[in-house]
Amino acid sequence: MSIYDFNVITANGETVSLQNYKDKVILILNSATQCGFTPQYDELQDMYEKYEMSDFVILDFPCNQFGNQAPGTNEEIVTFCDSRYGISFPIFSKIEVNGENAAPLYKYLTTQKGFEGFDEEHPLTALLNSMLERTDPDFRSKPDIKWNFTKFLIDRNGTVVERFEPTTDMSLVEARVKELL
Repeated sequence: MSIYDFNVITANGETVSLQNYKDKVILILNSATQCGFTPQYDELQDMYEKYEMSDFVILDFPCNQFGNQAPGTNEEIVTFCDSRYGISFPIFSKIEVNGENAAPLYKYLTTQKGFEGFDEEHPLTALLNSMLERTDPDFRSKPDIKWNFTKFLIDRNGTVVERFEPTTDMSLVEARVKELL
């Protein structure tokens, strides 16, 4: 099985095969429009514009599972992303990334790269750790998605090569993208 075996639904309801992104470097993320990490959209859009011509693509999957921070419809989310951040990379239909209704793509991604911890230097790490520990004291040992703006980097062969938590500095994400281009 590879990333190319999955179909996903666009924000306007069309089914798309990830086979369409074969031979590209892909960054997949789960996002939210009302999250403390939402400003990462600026850096993501800049990165997309910088490397799009080098066969780089970002695939954005809004998710409302973390603090109800993506409450809008698909149309409202796309409008927000366009008007606030000028997002031009693909935004897909809102999905669940954890639990029994998790999208098959995310079930696969988390089996390929599990949670390895938040960046200890990030100012929100202590808050995230504390909040997650209250609901699940064993959260660190589970591969599921912990919060909005978790990212998976896929190489040109469809291999999931790295997972970045939302606390990972975006300059590190960009450096790893560049290495694969």
